[in-house]
Amino acid sequence: MEIFVECVGVSVFVQLVGTVIFCELVVVSLPVLGMGGNCRWLRYISFVMYAWDLCDLVHDIIGSRNGYLETNSNHLRKENCKEKGSLVVCFGEMLIDFVPTVGGVSLAEAPAFKKAPGGAPANVAVGISRLGGSSAFIGKVGADEFGYMLADILKQNNVETSGMRFDSNARTALAFVTLRADGEREFLFFRNPSADMLLQESELDKNLLKQARIFHYGSISLIDEPCKSAHLAAMRMAKNSGCILSYDPNLRLALWPSADAARKGIMDIWDQADVIKISEDEITFLTGGDDPYDDNVVLKKLFHQNLKLLIVTEGSQGCRYYTKAFKGRIAGVKVTPVDTTGAGDAFVSGILYNIASDQTIFQDEKDLRKALYFANICGALTVTKRGAIPALPTKEAILTFLLEAAVIQQN
Repeated sequence: MEIFVECVGVSVFVQLVGTVIFCELVVVSLPVLGMGGNCRWLRYISFVMYAWDLCDLVHDIIGSRNGYLETNSNHLRKENCKEKGSLVVCFGEMLIDFVPTVGGVSLAEAPAFKKAPGGAPANVAVGISRLGGSSAFIGKVGADEFGYMLADILKQNNVETSGMRFDSNARTALAFVTLRADGEREFLFFRNPSADMLLQESELDKNLLKQARIFHYGSISLIDEPCKSAHLAAMRMAKNSGCILSYDPNLRLALWPSADAARKGIMDIWDQADVIKISEDEITFLTGGDDPYDDNVVLKKLFHQNLKLLIVTEGSQGCRYYTKAFKGRIAGVKVTPVDTTGAGDAFVSGILYNIASDQTIFQDEKDLRKALYFANICGALTVTKRGAIPALPTKEAILTFLLEAAVIQQN
């Protein structure tokens, strides 16, 4: 099937030739133009004119997925995310999450648990691949059934695993996680030590780091040696290769020796990152209790001169963004939440997927806002299912959501 897009003023006209895709979602049923379908076609044209920005994003996604898009509009993606130089390498932990089979209960109250692959950096790697991007994972798991299962899951999701290592002397990490009825997340970790803590600098895949356009990491890998030294060495290699450094602290206070150690460990590498994603709770923690909604707090205490982009996520309310040139807010996406595990990682996947394919969004606020809205949708769709990796959306799921939202908006 071919898709043609013509931009005339502020209107976009889409002609579908052959079988119409997503016809049940956009209320269009036109195997052949005309033939009694004119009324529905005109309704779709009305939607396009009514929701320019939304349709803009839909066309970006369709064009990138199908690899065929003709237009005189210069805002659309100009390079496919699979092209050389778009690789995102994610460094850190991969583990097994055990999630209650029912929601709104404490770990003690849970009647049963369902295992699911997890670990923030691994989640991001899978999320990027699900969206059609190129990703790799560097980290260590146990030479056990869970470790081999996790490696297979990455491979099944087209994540490069040449940087993955297996330790016969330590087990794969386990984590029990739930969202209680009061809205608080509860974690219980089994690691002490787990294989992810034992990755050594000598085990790093240097060639993989040199190929990366973006090097993404968290802070859990900074807690214990030898993984801390391996983490810092990987950052240096990536930076020296011209990578964009992406940092999501992903604070898990229970894993650190103390709150002070966590604050220092997270902030020690803060100024080296090009892109940082942080939550409101993490702002409060890192600033010693300051108001996370105050732009002055964010700009004075957390924004640094090396940063290209600082993002503050606000859960269902959306996100705020800060660059050297502009700042703003993107509204959240309304869904019915089931499990919030992995939502932040899905958001990171969405924004890094866009940055990897077009670094000019740091200078173009319109494109940045579209990319952040895309990331918001990634996070929102993830909370509608249980577990982290199993819930991460595909690009098709994002497109379906946008088209359904557009039909609802038009009605």
